[in-house]
Amino acid sequence: MQIDDPAVIAEARAVFDRYERAIAENDGSVLDASFWPDPRTVRFGVTEILYGIEAIRAFRASVAKYAPRAQRKIHITSFGSDFACTHLEYERLDSGLVGRETKIMVRLPDHGWRVVSAHVSLLAGHDPGRVAR
Repeated sequence: MQIDDPAVIAEARAVFDRYERAIAENDGSVLDASFWPDPRTVRFGVTEILYGIEAIRAFRASVAKYAPRAQRKIHITSFGSDFACTHLEYERLDSGLVGRETKIMVRLPDHGWRVVSAHVSLLAGHDPGRVAR
């Protein structure tokens, strides 16, 4: 198994970038299409625990607008040709809080690259200048 194949990293990065644009533009259809449409898909957010694509869709429908954020660090690792993990450290521009987002992505035969698991969290009360690198 090849780890960090440049072609796979580029594919995962394209999915990552599309998702980030959708967050910035509050494009629910792209956000929805980024996830595996399956009851086994999981998304843990800052305030929510969602099991299954229907719970994720219901949450997305309840969000009026996402807080603007600035990317601070992106880290992507691939394992073989069909599995990748993306990690984002960001700063929420409305509060200065540091957030972290991890997505597990798999290339599925009938769907292409999809997020099968995601976890988003904020470092509440954290000094944004003290993040270890």
